[in-house]
Amino acid sequence: MDAAQQEATARARELQRNWYGEPLGALFRKLIDDLGLNQARLAGVLGLSAPMLSQLMSGQRAKIGNPAVVQRVQLLQDLAAQVADGSVSAAEATERMEEIKKSQGGSVLSNTTHTTSSSGAPTVKRVVREIQSLLRSVAAAGDIIEAADTLAPTHPELAEFLRVYGAGRTSDAVAHYQSHQN
Repeated sequence: MDAAQQEATARARELQRNWYGEPLGALFRKLIDDLGLNQARLAGVLGLSAPMLSQLMSGQRAKIGNPAVVQRVQLLQDLAAQVADGSVSAAEATERMEEIKKSQGGSVLSNTTHTTSSSGAPTVKRVVREIQSLLRSVAAAGDIIEAADTLAPTHPELAEFLRVYGAGRTSDAVAHYQSHQN
């Protein structure tokens, strides 16, 4: 790989970090490990071709163009967390992956069993990720920050929302939400 290709890959991974919270290679490897998948199976569940998944993982491509695929990634992340904490068995995870594979994206704040806490309410992290997914499906992080800067003089609360939820990391947005609940 020449210097120009290395620079392009580094830029793509930085964009991925801004859009998805981490480079997609790391995110997808976690899903593969946590859910016991291989790349071909992960690609199938997400609704991507194997070459497209490989390009996203390697940084040859930066963005997932289909919001439904982004939502499936988020659903798989939630499922992996449930498998890790023991609330979902391996057999049930396999069934849920088939449901995720068939999902078409649906509404932004869907209220299905795999997006809710034990009380039935959507989890804060899930809602934050869905807000991020919606914002990032229509604009890049830099565009969101530019919009926030434009709005800041007249609408500071909206500008802060866009910076935190549209261009920030999921963990920072969850912490922001929780700090404003007191």
